[in-house]
Amino acid sequence: MHAVIEKNKEHYEKTLEFFQQDITSLRTGRISPSIVEGIGVESYGATTELMQLASITSPEPQSITIKPWDKSILKDIEKALSASDLNVNPVVDGEVVRLNFPPLTEESRKELVKSLHKKAEDSRITLRSQREKIKEEVMSLEKAKEITEDDRFQALKDLDVLTKEYNDKIKLISDEKEKEVMTI
Repeated sequence: MHAVIEKNKEHYEKTLEFFQQDITSLRTGRISPSIVEGIGVESYGATTELMQLASITSPEPQSITIKPWDKSILKDIEKALSASDLNVNPVVDGEVVRLNFPPLTEESRKELVKSLHKKAEDSRITLRSQREKIKEEVMSLEKAKEITEDDRFQALKDLDVLTKEYNDKIKLISDEKEKEVMTI
């Protein structure tokens, strides 16, 4: 593979990693603590991710328990969870905050799948824009006579293969997540 493509391949990897991380927040049949880990909590005069302030567990398939390491921020955590887009009311139970999620309806599952498809398309758009940047770089190398026309054709062919490979990975990950979401 051409050196220009090889050095820019990390952008493709980062796009794929971001997509994988982004879809962990999508709810499936079993609630995962990852849907609340990144929620910002205003405490100690700064915004901090919830996972850095508390232990988060999922003792039952439809609930999450959050136990802060410092009990004085219990109200801050409750406030942040209430303000989030989870559409669940947090319940303070002594030293912990509990979130009880209702089972997903068919309609809410379809909305989650729509959101998943949008995130997948956003990732594919990012790949395409990265592909265009690499393509421009290859073209400029040819104009500067640093590579031959044959090298350009081979590099663009390799670039297309790489782009297709990462698009296929995004589709595979998206299909697996969709299957999880739609499974009752």
